[in-house]
Amino acid sequence: MSADQEEAPAELARLWRLPVSASGLGRPAALDTERVVRTGVELADRDGLPGATLPKIAKELGVSPMSLYRHVGSKDELLVLMRDLALGAPPEVETAPDRWRAGLRQWTVAQRLVNHDRPWLPRLPIAGPPMGPHEIAWMEAGLSALSGTELDWAAKVGSLTLLSGYVRHASLLAQEHAQGRSETGLSQEETERAYGRTLARLITPDRFPQVALLFSSGLFEAAPDGAYDDPATDHDFVFGLERVLDGIAVAVDRARTAVETGATGEGTTL
Repeated sequence: MSADQEEAPAELARLWRLPVSASGLGRPAALDTERVVRTGVELADRDGLPGATLPKIAKELGVSPMSLYRHVGSKDELLVLMRDLALGAPPEVETAPDRWRAGLRQWTVAQRLVNHDRPWLPRLPIAGPPMGPHEIAWMEAGLSALSGTELDWAAKVGSLTLLSGYVRHASLLAQEHAQGRSETGLSQEETERAYGRTLARLITPDRFPQVALLFSSGLFEAAPDGAYDDPATDHDFVFGLERVLDGIAVAVDRARTAVETGATGEGTTL
């Protein structure tokens, strides 16, 4: 262990699973941070966030709740540890200079799929910037996708933050829609059709001319069954993602033009 690692705060040492100096001879401890956090993730996958409290983790492990505080400092720290573990490793992304858009698309869709598989993940509070090894690995992957552009560091980080925020919003919105129709037994496609047919009866062109045109366009009848089954190809998600990438493309083009013309400090940030 390096001197810097030895001086790391306890929370950061647990997040990075830095080795702890042996306190004496004897058998290794039966419980450690990794086991506690992994159990929390498994419970959250099964029962949602309410099922992953420290008392419930202790019960699952067959230990007292107080014994967990040797390995997790607090409830808030537990959530930080769970988030990093649950994210897992990032995908391989395109890194060629002319493939930055494909790389960011891969990076963003992968986040959306993680949130779909673990719907509790986007519900975690975000108390600060990326700190854990998996979070930093995702940052590395995103920056690698942008490494061939002329964007400055602020614009690169801003682009990743913008995309992550979009994924979080889309993930939560999809969950809320699913929860809202859970008692109806209708799919998203069926819900849209019912919505369009119901509102079309109420909306008149004299009061809402543009909305009336919308509801008479057939848009809400257009989605075929199963159109929303795959979160990676969901039309609404893809449309929003491409518009965000369009905005980043403007910044990429401005930054390239600034370099080619010898300008400085202009067109390099979002």
